[in-house]
Amino acid sequence: MNLSIYYYESPVGIFKLEADNSSLQSILFMNTNKKLASGNTNWVIERTIEELDAYFRGDLKKFSIPITIRGSEFESAIYRELAKVPYGETCSYKDLAVRVGRERAYRAVGTAVGKNRFALIVPCHRVISSNSKLGGYGTVGLEIKLWLLNLEGVSR
Repeated sequence: MNLSIYYYESPVGIFKLEADNSSLQSILFMNTNKKLASGNTNWVIERTIEELDAYFRGDLKKFSIPITIRGSEFESAIYRELAKVPYGETCSYKDLAVRVGRERAYRAVGTAVGKNRFALIVPCHRVISSNSKLGGYGTVGLEIKLWLLNLEGVSR
């Protein structure tokens, strides 16, 4: 597998994009504000950049980039359901647990969401607690989660 890596600068920070010639392998928040060397591209990276630019302008509501999801059967099911949460809407960890037929596994859902390797595309920022509190957002913090929800028109 020939992997291309590119560092994308966004309004909320830097993302590391990894892709082979058929699909995106990951898009991860980088916990740095340091300028990173851009890296190399392929058609998947170039299309990802175009879609990210459109998303951050508010012009893109749904990503169409092919992705390769890895993880357990449970994690993969959570990611598939999470990818269905529409732009501008939220769901709870419990909602996701119910959708995959594991109603009481909401803590396991939280663990799976925390392992998500496709920031924005598999929109973990749209997951909130059942009591409508924002909850965590990995190592990048609630400020960025709130910024993304505001971009999508979710009022908090």
